[in-house]
Amino acid sequence: MDTLARRLQERAQQLGISNAEAARRVGLDERRYAHYASGRREPDLATLVRISDALGTSPNWLLGVTVSTAQDAHLAALVERFANAANGMTKQEIELCVIQAEAIVAAKNRA
Repeated sequence: MDTLARRLQERAQQLGISNAEAARRVGLDERRYAHYASGRREPDLATLVRISDALGTSPNWLLGVTVSTAQDAHLAALVERFANAANGMTKQEIELCVIQAEAIVAAKNRA
């Protein structure tokens, strides 16, 4: 299974929705979306952008493109996951996460 199909399934699971609901959010026929989610077909660029917008993620994440300059691939993957999760949060929830991250860094610097 290719990266796009795997990521479409992963994102639907993160959002707690079915492929049918994902298709509805994107505005695609369920069967057409199912082809993308199973890896049988790939969307054109405009459709990929629509899918990523509807699912609150980026085309890069869906395609497995890493734009991080981090040397550690695992760290880069974690940062991508965090950014992806943040797309499903409210502004207040993101602010709380930032405060927590800053507190972790501050505590580490004091030690």
